[in-house]
Amino acid sequence: MPRTTGRNSRRNTGRSTLPAKRHSRPAMQEYDRLPAELRRWLAGALLPWRPRSVARAFDKALARTGDRRRALAELDQLQRRLIARDAAAIWGRDHPDAG
Repeated sequence: MPRTTGRNSRRNTGRSTLPAKRHSRPAMQEYDRLPAELRRWLAGALLPWRPRSVARAFDKALARTGDRRRALAELDQLQRRLIARDAAAIWGRDHPDAG
């Protein structure tokens, strides 16, 4: 069952199996500190990513690949995997996006 309880259930985060967390830093300040390419990626993201989470995932992918475009492609793949997991958990394994 997806986590939809607590304070975050009233926010515009949709239904997701991603854990809800409290954060002390304002998200918009974190967003503004991101490089332009990550701000563009995050603006088009399908999931409610935190700027710090995107930066951390991008840094790991960049360290692995050594290429910024390939690191962004890895973010796309990561997001698709998370969507597939959510689709199966929320709408069932027969959903077209379920992995």
